[in-house]
Amino acid sequence: MGVDLGDLAVKHKLSIEELSGKPIAIDAMNMLYQFLASIRQEDGTPLKDFKGRVTGHLSGLFYRTAKLSSTGLKPVYVFDGKPPKLKEKTIQARMDVKKDAELKWEKAVAEERMEDAKVYAQATSRLTSEMVEESKRLLSGMGIPWVQAPSEGEAEAAFLVREGLCYASASQDYDSLLFGSPVLLRNLSITGKRKVPRQNRYITVEPERIELEETLSALGVSREELIVVGMLCGTDFNDGIRGVGPKTGLKIVKEHKTLEKVSEFVKGKYGEEFPENAEEVFRFFLNPPTEKAGKLQWGTMDSASVIKLLVDEHDFSHERVEKILTEMEGVIKEHSTQRTLDKWF
Repeated sequence: MGVDLGDLAVKHKLSIEELSGKPIAIDAMNMLYQFLASIRQEDGTPLKDFKGRVTGHLSGLFYRTAKLSSTGLKPVYVFDGKPPKLKEKTIQARMDVKKDAELKWEKAVAEERMEDAKVYAQATSRLTSEMVEESKRLLSGMGIPWVQAPSEGEAEAAFLVREGLCYASASQDYDSLLFGSPVLLRNLSITGKRKVPRQNRYITVEPERIELEETLSALGVSREELIVVGMLCGTDFNDGIRGVGPKTGLKIVKEHKTLEKVSEFVKGKYGEEFPENAEEVFRFFLNPPTEKAGKLQWGTMDSASVIKLLVDEHDFSHERVEKILTEMEGVIKEHSTQRTLDKWF
């Protein structure tokens, strides 16, 4: 789930329309997992085609990308590469959580506790290599560029922003800030009214913009110190210190500054130590594996390939898919014409 810095980040509400014309590096895996978790039937069963293959990732990606593109936003999806060894413990823990959730889901369905079943089912989502390749095929057909990261997708997305190829990175996690993304956008994939689990009420989720320098200035820390705060809370690469949340972590780091001195303090105060590879985790956030991306291009749509994938292979409605593609083509032409006119004024 990444590091939790929600209580510290300086957030600004914005409308997606404000991002028109701006290229946004989207954490593809993060978004696809959200779709797999949320696009389910009432008992938590995943959305599937007639052959029993899960299609929630394709459904969410297709309709959400079309919606984002309709505002003029220019999405760039960044896919994870090989996970670092630092993440092995987290990956195993996530697998254990999924197995436990599957048992709870089956029990809840058997007892006809459908609301509980859907909640448990959301934690069972698995994104296979086949799903990832299908997602890339879909994006290519829609004329949306995607980038293959050598390692962590969020690190590559942050790199694209620092290089000036994208305006911001988009993810629900705050790791992008630790990886040095100048601007982080949240809630792009879950904007709108959302039901609160186990409660009979809805909340409105709006996009948020977080600027790294503004947050660092407001907190009075450097990026290096923010990384140590994240490590105290716990990241995908290290366990945090029990009893230390974002606000306490910030206080500790502002008093003790360096990773070495913070480590000495928490050992004496909490009786816990950072793992032996703490310095390696710290350096990974500062200098993660990244690769220069080629030219990012939008708008070359291959409707036939999209229809083949969604309609012919996965039983989507031909009428609905064709309607969305036609609308996208219209939007692309409109924005292309506008950009041409803008050059004259």
